[in-house]
Amino acid sequence: MTTTSERAVTSRTRQTSQRISQSVFDGSRLRVVLLVDVHEGAQQQFLEAYEQLCNQVASVPGHVSDQLCQSIENPSQWLITSEWESAPPFLTWVNSEEHVRMVQPLHSCVRDTRSLRFHVVRETGGPAAEAASGARRLQTAPRIGDGVIRHALTFTVKPGSEDTVAKILADYASPEPRVDDTTRLCRTSLFMHGNRVVRAIEVRGDLLAALRHVARQPEVRAVEEAINPYLEQDRDLDDQESARVFFTRAALPAVHHVTTGQESAETERLALYYPAVQDRGMRLAELLAQQDAAADSADSPVLRSTIFQRDDVVVRLVDLRAGADADPASVLGLGDRARTAELLELLDTDALGADAASLGDLTRLLTLTRMDLITDRRAPAA
Repeated sequence: MTTTSERAVTSRTRQTSQRISQSVFDGSRLRVVLLVDVHEGAQQQFLEAYEQLCNQVASVPGHVSDQLCQSIENPSQWLITSEWESAPPFLTWVNSEEHVRMVQPLHSCVRDTRSLRFHVVRETGGPAAEAASGARRLQTAPRIGDGVIRHALTFTVKPGSEDTVAKILADYASPEPRVDDTTRLCRTSLFMHGNRVVRAIEVRGDLLAALRHVARQPEVRAVEEAINPYLEQDRDLDDQESARVFFTRAALPAVHHVTTGQESAETERLALYYPAVQDRGMRLAELLAQQDAAADSADSPVLRSTIFQRDDVVVRLVDLRAGADADPASVLGLGDRARTAELLELLDTDALGADAASLGDLTRLLTLTRMDLITDRRAPAA
């Protein structure tokens, strides 16, 4: 007979708001599942590449264990699972340049991959497993989702080309929103801050299928080709490996999303750019998430907030009641004075073109972090 183990809440695991539909910051253990389709005849090459990767990842902070499995029905299908102490150390590693280099040998023998990430909510087992799980953190409650997957891409363009790139990105025809019977594009919002571009995407269904669908659309391909000469990172969209590396580096995952569940007839969408000092992007994103979770008030002008983070780039996308930007503290996600002080210390003032003392003026900080809206497109009936 099995028993269900459930870890009690400790000081390291916060009780999160029921409004949160996504967050990586509750301290729960993470299970990562990677489905891999290997080229015929490349199984041994894949196994050797995995063993080399396994030896390297074993020393990554936060990594607990991993396991490699091969299908009993189709030898080309493999399953890699790994366990992590929590999501932040995994995301720090998987979004790093080190990871890009480490997985390079795998891609020559792999036809396709699919990555899935899960917080551990409950687990079952005998007395030994029960005792072991007591020292490990489980998610305390299920997330309340809305069926929408949020993701973003970010990249930089050559200084001086910003106006040209903004015009190219604003003037394309929207792609067909229907991907297949289960997947649909809902909304695409595109912003710029200086020479940094951020494209936020909302999808119902399969995110990977939606991204592949968009990449195949001729109107989108034309835009991507048009901005190629202006990119700071070179890419060749006709070279599969070049395109893969570019979009791997451009991925800006959503690490936190919260909604009030309220709707307003008139809303405004803003994006705020928080450049972090080196190696402190995850902590900055966590501070913003903590204050989002604390602002559990029906009077809040923020209807929805999504935080995206990769390396030292943090972006907060907010939907506000019309005119709500008159309240800079709420828009910026700064409600707690102590945490605000720490957050300001984490900001890269040079990237914002300001001195540290001036950032205490929240109206000025809002002006400095606010991104320029290039286009915001909703699919019909989204």
